[in-house]
Amino acid sequence: MHLPHEAMLLRILIGESDRWHHQPLYEALVLKAREMHLAGATVLRGPLGYGKSSRLHTAKILRLSMDLPLVIEIVDTEEKIASLLPLLDEMMKGGLVTLEKVRVINYRADTEVEPPPEI
Repeated sequence: MHLPHEAMLLRILIGESDRWHHQPLYEALVLKAREMHLAGATVLRGPLGYGKSSRLHTAKILRLSMDLPLVIEIVDTEEKIASLLPLLDEMMKGGLVTLEKVRVINYRADTEVEPPPEI
């Protein structure tokens, strides 16, 4: 897959406990992006954060949270990212979604690594 130098970054901030049809929302979103052949998606787990409610979510042992902050980043063309946005409205109950233009410097697969197994 070829990505143009000018692309879009979709950033989705949700909680680890968020669900979509009994499945973790982050997993459902990444699988949907893959199904739609978007260039790539990554889920990052945060050790500390808060959102609109100002409730602190932390990984500290004394205040172990079951709802740590997650960031999902998806990069592709503006058109392909735009095709995912209506699905986000349907799938997300809360959270934050941002969109920004990015410059792609390098995008290529490691040809010596076997493809991951299907989930």
